[in-house]
Amino acid sequence: MEAEARLAPAERTITMPSGVPEYTLGYECLAWMEENLRQPNGPRAGQPFTPTIGQARFILWFYAVDEQGRWLHNRGVRRLAKGSGKSPFAAAMALLELLGPVRVKQFEDDRNKWPGGVSGMPVSMPLVQIAATSERQTANTMRMVRAMANKRSPLCKKYNLDPGKTYIETPEGGKLEQITSSAGTAEGAEASFMIGDETEHWTPGNGGPDLMDTLIQNGAKTGARVLQTENAYQPGESSVAESTFDSWVQQQEGKTRSTQTILYDAVVAPANVVLHDTPAEGEMSLTEALRFVYADCVWVNEEKIDAMRNQIWNPAYPESRARRFFLNQPNAAEGAWVTLQEWTALADPDVEVQKRTEDNDGDEVVLFFDGSKSKDHTALIGCRVSDGHVFTLGVWEPAAGEIIDAESVDTTVNKAMKDYNVLAFYADVREWESYTKNLWPSRYKDDLILWAVRGGKLPQAIAWDMRNGTHNYMFGQATELCLSEIRDGEFTHDGDWRLSRHVGNCRIKESRGLEMVKKESPGSPNKIDAAVCMIGARMVRRLLLESDEYKDRNKKGGWAFL
Repeated sequence: MEAEARLAPAERTITMPSGVPEYTLGYECLAWMEENLRQPNGPRAGQPFTPTIGQARFILWFYAVDEQGRWLHNRGVRRLAKGSGKSPFAAAMALLELLGPVRVKQFEDDRNKWPGGVSGMPVSMPLVQIAATSERQTANTMRMVRAMANKRSPLCKKYNLDPGKTYIETPEGGKLEQITSSAGTAEGAEASFMIGDETEHWTPGNGGPDLMDTLIQNGAKTGARVLQTENAYQPGESSVAESTFDSWVQQQEGKTRSTQTILYDAVVAPANVVLHDTPAEGEMSLTEALRFVYADCVWVNEEKIDAMRNQIWNPAYPESRARRFFLNQPNAAEGAWVTLQEWTALADPDVEVQKRTEDNDGDEVVLFFDGSKSKDHTALIGCRVSDGHVFTLGVWEPAAGEIIDAESVDTTVNKAMKDYNVLAFYADVREWESYTKNLWPSRYKDDLILWAVRGGKLPQAIAWDMRNGTHNYMFGQATELCLSEIRDGEFTHDGDWRLSRHVGNCRIKESRGLEMVKKESPGSPNKIDAAVCMIGARMVRRLLLESDEYKDRNKKGGWAFL
């Protein structure tokens, strides 16, 4: 896990923190579960509910606190492959929060008796909510809750519970309930613990993001905890699962101010997995990947793995669904330009592009810029000339109704030109004419070896208008070549998740006999601007290497490239 922690967050195959926390209620919670809950089904039906090692580690970290007794994590996510036991575990967590010692009582010095260093107590009048956008989404978890707390269960008799079909009440006024209503109906509830079930299906079309926002707002008022359970999301659907992963990545990259973070539990098959059992060198077989993903699931034996293989090998079963459901890999829908696995396989966040120093000009690079003022995102991507490594210099994402901070963009461009040995800088013109045709050329044109438009009546040092028919066709050719380079593993990138998300949002568009990239729809919130810049930067590097200007410069310098 320590090696995993050094990877870019979006590229990790194991996302949980390493080790165990110093202070946690988790040990006491685990003991309560094993003492009070019974396994409702399967070969261990009727026996004490015993969390797996992975589930136990999640509980230890979910109930971890700092020296002042504050939660380290205000929200937890369990994104696991299909059949990993998410519903029984969520049901156990719901009952634990209803009845168990889930709030800090006091710190304890006797670590033999209190290995977590704190003792716990139940919530006074707890309100536990299992929420979803439809009753179907909560069905599995509520079924497990009813099985663990039915009228004949030891738990029901011990705590004198009143169980119903969609709720459980305690004599002291505590309640566990199912919520499948709108965000407006959920507004104001004083919940103590909330489970968002199957949040990969919580999309703008069914009000999922609004419902999750309401649950989180309610939790902020009452100090409640939130747990999400989900399968891998489909990139580009703007689901709660996708936005939560983005938030976790930003927290891991240190881009948020929050002291409480999301506890994210995912075991993801590596990007080099192939969906068969005859892998080439550097690839992982399907069987090995399934064993990795389901390693913590003691109930998944070789017979079940064989059944999964047969399901995946069914010609009618889409590869994207196989990767999402059984390998826990977020994967774009059919018709995507590339899969996230193909893109992730090129990530190498340890590569460092050398900046200028007093004694060294630094690495030679090219830049590509695609800008918008409000509706789309704006991005600046670099590409190192020597090996084609792609790196992200800036991605600006305006909130609804806001405009891009042009001063911030200009500052980033100016810093990039000072930091790196930039030999070519192409920028799309639309909405940024004053910068691309006037301001930036006045500053940088003398430093650029290759101009964006070299001939004609109006040569341009930087402005490269993608609305121009010739340029549009050139970009289409560059898009097809870039796709081939990605699949052949011919370059690396820095693993920046903003760029990765934009690459995953790209869809195929056929135009003039070429396969271009486009958004899934003209008004889609799932942007592709950084991906456009990546393709453009790769194109500019190739144009530079093929140019007479670059070849003549190297001849005069007395050395040849490569």
